[in-house]
Amino acid sequence: MEFNPIDVFLHLDMYLAQIIAQYGNWVYALLFSVIFVETGVVIMPFLPGDSLLFVAGMLAGGGHMNLYVLMGLLFTAAVLGDAVNYTIGRYFGHKLFANKDSKIFRQDYLQKTHAFYERHGGKTIILARFVPIVRTFAPFVAGMAEMSYHRFLMFNLIGAAVWVVSLLYAGYFLGGIPFIAKNIGSIAIALVLIPAMPVVIEFIKMKLAKAEV
Repeated sequence: MEFNPIDVFLHLDMYLAQIIAQYGNWVYALLFSVIFVETGVVIMPFLPGDSLLFVAGMLAGGGHMNLYVLMGLLFTAAVLGDAVNYTIGRYFGHKLFANKDSKIFRQDYLQKTHAFYERHGGKTIILARFVPIVRTFAPFVAGMAEMSYHRFLMFNLIGAAVWVVSLLYAGYFLGGIPFIAKNIGSIAIALVLIPAMPVVIEFIKMKLAKAEV
């Protein structure tokens, strides 16, 4: 079967079983790349994250991949991704967001992440792992705000471990349930939408507060 490389990269969670069947262990390198880019490149918040980890865990539960190799590999990818994103934010952040009309470095993404920081403080680095868009922008904003790297690294390590291990284990243990296995597409969508709700709520509150002023 031939794959469209761009489509696979953007929707790897949907193609993962087919990729394993055709390319075997090369899937580990692809998974590492997607998690690293999704967490490390500020213009890539739309790549699969939560759903990809869940599906990878589910396939590991079916014997198609090694769960503990996945944990070590994807933990490393998540930590390195956030570290790179922090560095980009620290040295280039203000320049990248200088244009308010930018279609890539959108002001609303930055505002959502700032609102999340205001509510949750330093632990945002951990909590943001489970929230699409905020997950990509949180380390960038931390770098832009010149958060101490040692403090950032502590939250980065904890957040990466909790995020990767919890979702891989969730897929590993729940993926064998027939209902979940048959509705993995819907589950993947839910894993994107549900964690995003706190950000949506905070954004609505912020808009309402501005309207009342």
